Amino acid sequence: MNPTWNQQLIKKENKTIVLQLIMQNAPISRADIALKSGLNKGTVSTLVAELIEEQLIIETGPGVSSGGRRPVMLVFNENAGSTIGIDLGVNYILGILTDLQGNIIEKKRHSFNPTSFEHTMKQIHEDVQELISKAPKTPYGIVGIGVGAPGIVDNNSSVVLAPNLGWKNSFLKEGIEEAFQIPVIIENEANAGAYGEKMFGLGKSIDNLVYISTGIGIGTGIIMNEKLYRGSSGFSGEFGHMTINMNGETCRCGNKGCWELYASEQYVIQKALKLQLVSDENANIDQIIELAEHENDTAIELLKETAIHLGMGIVNIVHALNPQKIIVGNRLAGAKPWMEQIVQKYVKNRAMTSHQNEVKVQFSDPSFPATALGVAAFSVEHFLKRSLEKIYPTS
Repeated sequence: MNPTWNQQLIKKENKTIVLQLIMQNAPISRADIALKSGLNKGTVSTLVAELIEEQLIIETGPGVSSGGRRPVMLVFNENAGSTIGIDLGVNYILGILTDLQGNIIEKKRHSFNPTSFEHTMKQIHEDVQELISKAPKTPYGIVGIGVGAPGIVDNNSSVVLAPNLGWKNSFLKEGIEEAFQIPVIIENEANAGAYGEKMFGLGKSIDNLVYISTGIGIGTGIIMNEKLYRGSSGFSGEFGHMTINMNGETCRCGNKGCWELYASEQYVIQKALKLQLVSDENANIDQIIELAEHENDTAIELLKETAIHLGMGIVNIVHALNPQKIIVGNRLAGAKPWMEQIVQKYVKNRAMTSHQNEVKVQFSDPSFPATALGVAAFSVEHFLKRSLEKIYPTS
């Protein structure tokens, strides 16, 4: 007799529980899985045997005995496949190749100034192809490609609007999938950055955090109760377009006085050009940071001024969301020595006492690829979900 739909669903859910316990607690024995999951030992043994056959987990050496035979320990097989994460910036592209646990195998970063959507697609294809060529041989190969895009991305991985790239309703996902025949996930780059920090960075032990991506624009990713908050349509976190100057300049989004006009890489660069700190129209934040490192007073004052503007927006976020931690990442994080303490002091002085005692503001390591790691992690999760659904269809 064929198993019922309910039996298939229960088995899939139990198998998911077993796999998650192994991933989170490895090395772990079958007996401990049964204890933590509440499943009986026979069920655990059956599911573990299937996961071993599928090469998703492997047995390692014996563990410590609590009396009797030493148990065989189980770990997730991080080398069962590889994934690719792409951080698509407005003026750069960063790509990483990772194993299934987020360990970076290969990393590629370069400046990039797109002239069109087609130009960007061509460059992404070249970068992905190069990363694929560096991938080790694994049972499942490249299991997914994730792209963090600087714009509004809906729940179907469609880029609805990317004002700093000049894109609207762009078919990024479809173009990459057609080229490589590999599942693709597109996520807002700040959402991906928040998830990358939560999984691998400064947010590991934090239940409620906000990640602020400070590039040419500003995006924010929100983790609530350990989960990424996307909003009803996937459009949450656009704090970069909240108004902090009602009579300010017009933003590319159409609004006036947006926060990102005063606290982002573009603000620093435009102000540096006016101050004649740099003369090249292709100037970037690294040049201003280098001047600050050489104790250029004007560059230092510019970064301090930007820190105040950044603090203004962060106070609003503190009041709105009451997070445990706010992480500032992306390009401006490289100016941490001149900005972090000023932002922290501004929040301490301006946020309501009831809120500011609860939150910690911290700048991330500028070399930490939070967004790329975040979308790579999403790809792995979708791969594991597909693997279980393929074995146990629920419809």
